[in-house]
Order: sequence, then structure tokens, then C-alpha cells
Amino acid sequence: MPSILKTWPAWPEFGIPSKDNVQDPCFATAKAEVIAEYGEEALYQGWVKTCRNLQNTTKEIALLGSDVVPVFEMNSIIENGGLTNEQQSKLRQRGCCVVRGVLSEEEATTKYLDLKQYIIENRDRIMGWPVGSPSIFNLYNSSTQVSIRTHPNQIILQKALNSLYHDSTGETSSDPLSYTDAARVRPPGQEFLGLGPHIDAGSLCRWADKNYRNAYRQIFSGFPEKHDIYDLGARKEANQHMFPARAHSCVFRAFQGWTALTAASPSCGTLMLYPNVPDVIAYMLLRPFFAPPADESDVMDATKWTFDPASDYFPGTMVDQSQRLSVSSHPHLRLPDCMTYIPKINPGDTVWWHTDMCHAVDPVHNGMEDASVVYIPACPTTAINKDYVRRQLHNALIGLPPPDRIGVDLDERTLKGYKGFDEVSGEGKRALGFGFV
Repeated sequence: MPSILKTWPAWPEFGIPSKDNVQDPCFATAKAEVIAEYGEEALYQGWVKTCRNLQNTTKEIALLGSDVVPVFEMNSIIENGGLTNEQQSKLRQRGCCVVRGVLSEEEATTKYLDLKQYIIENRDRIMGWPVGSPSIFNLYNSSTQVSIRTHPNQIILQKALNSLYHDSTGETSSDPLSYTDAARVRPPGQEFLGLGPHIDAGSLCRWADKNYRNAYRQIFSGFPEKHDIYDLGARKEANQHMFPARAHSCVFRAFQGWTALTAASPSCGTLMLYPNVPDVIAYMLLRPFFAPPADESDVMDATKWTFDPASDYFPGTMVDQSQRLSVSSHPHLRLPDCMTYIPKINPGDTVWWHTDMCHAVDPVHNGMEDASVVYIPACPTTAINKDYVRRQLHNALIGLPPPDRIGVDLDERTLKGYKGFDEVSGEGKRALGFGFV
């Protein structure tokens, strides 16, 4: 089974600004603030160290492929009362995992059929993306989604994932809160180039928001090796929604997640990950401060790049989009060699990836059946997350979309077959925020 794409898709490139590129002044301001706070020498040291680290990182990922993604069994997590020390170590290192059997195949298949029928019965009212041939639906509280979000196994697993983070202030906890997101039913044969290599949780705000920038202070200070990707204390007050847009979430998702309702495999509508967080996020953050050498043969030599304080171009950064990456703009990442297909997943399996992990949606679906997932992340209890979940539930109860879903106009309570939250357990209702409204 292939681990990487045989042919690199026609995903956008960000090596140079487009001719009509006019940047908002906030780009130049953010860059100037970082330089003023940390200085050229620290940024340069961080850049060289990161590029050198990537030499080994990329070799390892290219060699191991999908085998680099840890695979766990839900039954063993339940039996052990959480992730074992060995599992935690693997997950901390890779920043991603597949957990099999969170739902039984039979249960997942039933929920998929229910979801598809629900969409069919309300097809004139449920919109989605891409327009014209939607596969990601603006649907948030169908019985399929609500029941899976509040499934006991989901809550157990999300708490275990959240527990990988630490916060010395004691102001947060690993108790999961439920973030309401969309559902996908991707038909066979559908090409999809809309989500190439990218990192969620905001884009320019990583540099522009002081609290967010502070979470990466070790990287900007010239010590990327000291950056702790599981430090919730540094991350909990970051403003991911500094530039409001549908691509950005207010909540902190410790791990993003897919719960599979159908099987998915390479070239059949699955997911691709870059299974490294520390080096990739450091490289992405430092990249705007350096210009490539004139001689293309020197591009992979980090010492030949020059400090560039004047340009306001942040490659792949748009205020209304997730952070994008490309071959030409981020050459040291060796994206064609390192964007790795996740292992084959079956109905009821889940895949999880760190909030700062680069990922992409399979550009092709050459299978014979739908590739269907529900988007369910692991969100710890933080002040920002509690406030969002409270507003999210309030909206659902009065027929409004989730606060992050800017521009969606649908009262789901009026859809045929809508069931609401009456059948949710007490534990599930706590995750949904019923204690906050």
C-alpha cells in the first residue's frame, strides 16, 4: 500500500507573491514586532538549527512512510485505564495516531446510513462545500453526530489525549469539551484539491497575537529544541480567532480528529499527515524572516538564505485561511516525500493529529464507496473553550449554527428527523456544555 502520492497534485504554490499581491499592514506589523522582541541573531540561529534538524526528520519519514503513524486499539485503552506509558511516548513523538474500534464497525455503518438518509431527506436545505458538488456538509447536530460526539468511548479517548498536555497553573483540565463540527460524505470519483498541506488553528495570528506568539517563544529565541508542543499553559490564552473567518476556530483543539463511518485508504478519500510537529511548526514560523538564495542549487543550504526584515510576504499565510505550505515556499520540508497517508481505516476507527500538525485531504477518491467521516476533535477544558462551548450550545438550542460557522443560515431544529439532545447521557451533556448555560 503506497505511503505517499505518486504524482504531486496541483495544489497552490506560495514561493513568491502573486503580481497583484497587496498585503494588509498587519503583516508588516506582525513581522516588525517579532523582530523587535527577539532580534535577528536569535531568529537566524533558530532557522539554521531547524533546517538542520529537518534533514534527519525528513529522511526518517520518507523511509518509514505510514509505519511512522502509531496505531492503538480502543479496547486496550479501556482495559489499561488510558494510554500506557509506551503509547504516550509514541504519541508525543509523532503527534498523531490511529485508534481502532472506538465504535464497532456495525455501529459506525448504521450511523453512516442514518446520516446519509438524513442528508437525502433534507437535501434542499443542507448546503456544503465544494459548492455544486458538496461532500462537507454544513450540518452539526444530526443524531449521528451528537451520538458519536457523546459516545462513552469518545469521552474516554479524548480525556486520554488531552492528558498529554500539561499546565502548571492548574487553570485547565483534561476533561473533554465537545466542539461541534461538520460531517463529510465524499462520493467515489470526486477530486478534491481544496485542502492541500495546511496547519489549522489560525494563520497570521501565530505571529500577530502576543499570547499566541509567546507560546512559540523558544522558537523565536533561537532554541527550537526547547519548544514544548504540549504546553497548554503557554497556549491556553492564544487568540486563534484574531482574524475571524470560517477557516478558523475559537477553541483550542488539542488534537483534531476524524471518526470514520466508512473505510478509507490511500487514494480513496483518506487523510495525509506530516508526522512531525516540532520541526515543521518551527520552520513554518521562521520562514517569513528569510529570503531564498538567488542560485536555486543553494536552496537547501539554510546558511545561504538571507535575513529579510523588509518584506511583508508570509508564504502561504492569508488572514481568512488556515496556514498553507507548498513545495516552492517551504522546500526544506520535502513535502512530496513526507506527506504520508495514514494507515487504512475501517468504520469505527479514528485518527487524531496535533493542533499544529501539517495535514492534507486525499486529492482523489478512486474507491467504489463513499468516504464518510465526522469531524470530532479532542478539546480540553480551558476558559476560552468553556466560553465557546457555552455559546455553541446556546446557539444550538435556539436554532442557530455554531459561532465559528460564519455565514451558515440553517435552523437544524426544523430539519426532518431532527432529534436534538434528549437522548444524550449525563456525561455527554457535560461535554456538550449543559452545565454552562
